[in-house]
Amino acid sequence: MARLQTTPAPGETLRAHCPGRRPAGAVDCTSCRVRHLAVCSALPEAEVEALESVVAPLELIAGSTLVREGDPRRQVYTVTAGALRLVRLLADGRRQIAGFLLPGDFIGLSGATTHRHDIEAITDSTLCRFRDEDMQALRADFPDLERKLLARACTELDAARENLLGLARLNPMERLAAFLLDLAERRARWAGDAVDLVLPMGRADIGDHLGLTIETVSRSFTRLRQQNLIAVPDAHTVTLLDRAGLARLAHGG
Repeated sequence: MARLQTTPAPGETLRAHCPGRRPAGAVDCTSCRVRHLAVCSALPEAEVEALESVVAPLELIAGSTLVREGDPRRQVYTVTAGALRLVRLLADGRRQIAGFLLPGDFIGLSGATTHRHDIEAITDSTLCRFRDEDMQALRADFPDLERKLLARACTELDAARENLLGLARLNPMERLAAFLLDLAERRARWAGDAVDLVLPMGRADIGDHLGLTIETVSRSFTRLRQQNLIAVPDAHTVTLLDRAGLARLAHGG
């Protein structure tokens, strides 16, 4: 007699591959403060156990490296605390920072088999780590997760295009204004809106991201301060005094 073939319920394939027991030190996904930002929010509450069965926490100290450019891409990550940078060294030895990763950001959204950048912790950071095959199983079981990953990829592509446009068209002060507003918007999603913006990265990191020297970055901060658009209480804090003025500047106004 032929065996009746049935379609497994959502999460069944994953749980069969990785039975639902938490590894030692596993995280509690239901209490994660950035879950609403992360791609895993696409999973229904009833299936959180499927997620918890395959996730492992990872802690990085400031200055440590998560992966190197060219390393095989075997795992994916969600940042839950801290800040990281995507770094590539150019042929002439200059450093280029392609972007900064903040809580809620997903690492590993790529069709490449190897990592394209060094990924370094700017501050002490925590991440949720998934094996790539476990994430693929989740994507197969939960179409909403696949759709959310696609939406995240489109958002990142749009952001990359905006950054390239800014590098090509905006002057240094305009680039810095756009960067500060973007960072403030991203932080507000998980830390709440605030006048004071804490910068996890230093002036050299900002310069290597915006294509500016550290001296130009410092002068641009000074000019924004002189125009009463920002205040700078200390090296890692910027008070946004006039967001509308910064926005006009960021759009080349």
